[in-house]
Amino acid sequence: MPSFDIVSKVDKHELTNAVDQASRDLGNRYDLRGTNSRFELEESVVTQFAPSEYQLEQLLDMLKPRLAGRGIDLRCLELGEVESNLAKKIIARIKEAKIKVDTSINGDKLRVSGKKRDDLQAAIALLRKAELELPLQFENFRD
Repeated sequence: MPSFDIVSKVDKHELTNAVDQASRDLGNRYDLRGTNSRFELEESVVTQFAPSEYQLEQLLDMLKPRLAGRGIDLRCLELGEVESNLAKKIIARIKEAKIKVDTSINGDKLRVSGKKRDDLQAAIALLRKAELELPLQFENFRD
């Protein structure tokens, strides 16, 4: 009796080639030079690294045509949450200093709020002294 199997899988070799091509394209993009943006492939998971959410979208826009060109259906993509390790480090520093403020991650911004202006100023002073991998700006200070 004739039969056939139905599978849904991604050719890992073609995935590797697509990510390598996108990485080479990344080196040619003047707007992404010096930003430490990159792709990492582990098993069948492609992780993108970039300083901002906008640049992550740019990386995804670079990767999609390379995947499609290699015969990988874009419906295979599962987009995960955008994670900010820097924001988590900043929150940890503020909590270690035991400053009475609340923090929340809003997209590519970190909102710090507190009852007293002095607490907010203490948090700013703490972060200015801290040696972090990216420069920080403090905006929308409100009383």
